[in-house]
Amino acid sequence: MGMTVQNNGSALQAFSNQILVSSNNVANSLSDEFKADRAYNVEAKNGQVQTFISKTQVRATLAEDPLKNDGSLKELSNTNIAEEMIVQIQAQNGFDANAKMIQTYDETTGTLLDTIA
Repeated sequence: MGMTVQNNGSALQAFSNQILVSSNNVANSLSDEFKADRAYNVEAKNGQVQTFISKTQVRATLAEDPLKNDGSLKELSNTNIAEEMIVQIQAQNGFDANAKMIQTYDETTGTLLDTIA
């Protein structure tokens, strides 16, 4: 059972990483030429969860640069706020599920110790 708690702990860290990456994307959504990152959680050895982060290469919308009078274009951020909201909801649900597993393990262990004592 101890390995399961370790796996849940690594999942909590992985979902936290996803939230951090997504929050950074949202915070920079109005920064010109910002390329959003994407965090992927994958199963590693022994059932642990590991996060891999990659930069998205999707081109963003081009817009006329209001600071220049020559009609030149600038690339906006490629962050999609709706997509980030979905990522954050999924990560929160995963975090909550793994936290509940750890809580249940703790309660079960406490009950078992109370029974023995």
